Amino acid sequence: MRLTNPLFRPVLFACLVAVVAVLGGCASLGPKADALHRTQYAWSGAIRWGDFEGAWGLLDPDMRDEKPMTDLEMERYKQVQISHYRDIGGMSDLDGGTAARDIEIGVINRHTLAERTVRYQETWRWDEEAKRWWVTSPMPDLWSGQ
Repeated sequence: MRLTNPLFRPVLFACLVAVVAVLGGCASLGPKADALHRTQYAWSGAIRWGDFEGAWGLLDPDMRDEKPMTDLEMERYKQVQISHYRDIGGMSDLDGGTAARDIEIGVINRHTLAERTVRYQETWRWDEEAKRWWVTSPMPDLWSGQ
């Protein structure tokens, strides 16, 4: 299309409108949604790469105080390697300060090298005072069904 073509300006305008619409859809959903995404990413990474102590630090402080993890429980987590951590669905109520995700975790026993899949549901709550999200579900039970 040449610059002198009478269709050039309407086509250019339509393209610009489309680009603006697409970029507008990429805008942030807000600080609470961004914080949830970042915290879920940190949680997923900690579990996926075997940083269970790091994951423990993302649990709701009330839960950590109520039922502290023993050294034996932490040692059990060192007996496994995670092969995958997949989000298979979820929901969030940002205004209500809650979220949940269904997760599939691939677990490899370091001693037998046997792999199996475990399902886990994460639950989250927004802490208005701390301005952050906490995991309110317990650490994943990687030994269920054994």
